[in-house]
Amino acid sequence: MPSRRIREEKEKMMEKLKKVWNVISTVLVVIVVAIAVFLVGSRIAGFRVFTVLTPSMEPAYKVGSLIYVKKTAPDKIKVGDPITFVLNEDLVVATHRVVRIDAENKHFYTKGDANNVEDQDPVHFNNLIGRPVFSIPYLGYVSNWIQHSPGIYITVAAGVLLLVAVFLPDIIKGIRRGDQNERKEVTDSGKSAQEEELEKMRKELEEAKAQLAAAKQAQEENARDLTEEDKKADDT
Repeated sequence: MPSRRIREEKEKMMEKLKKVWNVISTVLVVIVVAIAVFLVGSRIAGFRVFTVLTPSMEPAYKVGSLIYVKKTAPDKIKVGDPITFVLNEDLVVATHRVVRIDAENKHFYTKGDANNVEDQDPVHFNNLIGRPVFSIPYLGYVSNWIQHSPGIYITVAAGVLLLVAVFLPDIIKGIRRGDQNERKEVTDSGKSAQEEELEKMRKELEEAKAQLAAAKQAQEENARDLTEEDKKADDT
């Protein structure tokens, strides 16, 4: 009885731990999926994603924010709109606010919200990437970290470990179930062998009883024959 109670308490504890782990693993999976959607899935929706690296557009876009830029035609841009554009021949990307538009020469004149003066060089219409639609603070740090080593290696390893941890309870449960089924099959086969042995012994006992009964009957018949012979001898 004490061992059975200990086993039941242990099973209850394991069940509680399993429920807690299921909650934790579900939360982790949701977080990972959400980050993946914001970093990668947004591109499917037609957004280009950029990380804010300088404070030139604070407080609108703080350093470390992730901005989502939608491709926009130059004639849709108005004065006061923030735009994302290629800044120079080194393909550096910047996001500043439009302060003037020279439609004739196809130039935007821009300025960072935190800067005191306009940008030195105008932005040609051809260098326009698009207009920021929304941003997520601090997510840019995550994006920048996982795209460079060692972040990319740690992220891959963490993802693999998370997948293993999520499916590990089910794997262990399957292994235990297989062991139980195997033990059950062994037990059943053992029972079958015992039953066959008992059946064989029962048949042998019945055969022995039949032989004893036949021998007894034969002995009685012999005794009866001898008695009749004795009677005939006396009559003679």
